[in-house]
Amino acid sequence: MSKPMKIDFVSDVSCPWCVIGLKALEAAIAQLGDEVKTDIHFQPFELNPQMPPEGQDITEHLAQKYGATPEQSEQTRAMIRARGEEVGFNFALDKRSRIYNTFDAHRLLHWAEQEGRQLALKHALFAAYFTLGENPGAHEVLIRVAGETGLDTARAREILASDEYADDVRRQQRFYLEQGINAVPAVIINDRHLIQGGQPTQVFEKALRQIAAAK
Repeated sequence: MSKPMKIDFVSDVSCPWCVIGLKALEAAIAQLGDEVKTDIHFQPFELNPQMPPEGQDITEHLAQKYGATPEQSEQTRAMIRARGEEVGFNFALDKRSRIYNTFDAHRLLHWAEQEGRQLALKHALFAAYFTLGENPGAHEVLIRVAGETGLDTARAREILASDEYADDVRRQQRFYLEQGINAVPAVIINDRHLIQGGQPTQVFEKALRQIAAAK
């Protein structure tokens, strides 16, 4: 009999390690097959909540925020590309020149969960930013991607033109910050077990098996 497993995946759509972590987690779940029945919920986290709509040059941003030199940034990009290849994701980082505000993307993801399309939208937003180099805060991009994942584009446009779900997203963000989550991805299983970072598939698989066995 499959063991039910609730998974809260706290992340930002502008976080490359969140892509890697999600793909590795999904591969781990596939390895377990019928042993577990997972229910994944994507929870909001903004890496740069004060980022203006026009964004910021990524090299400049990394230097200001982390003190990274251009050489260190390039080493990190090479590592991200390699890890992306391992999990089957194409990081076209030469197309990603800016960091953007992601709050509206989180509002759409909140709505998409109610529509049963949250996972599809999450993957599509990752691809829009990291593979296509698009702005995940631009309303025209968000509306198009929503439509591509089976969501009602007119409803998406209506949400983005308003403040709908803003309070819900802020409340969820505060909750996880108050729980001590200050870096992503953070994978919380059954409200008890925390796996931090873009771990390899085998790390997720081992953890899931241990948690399932302990239930």
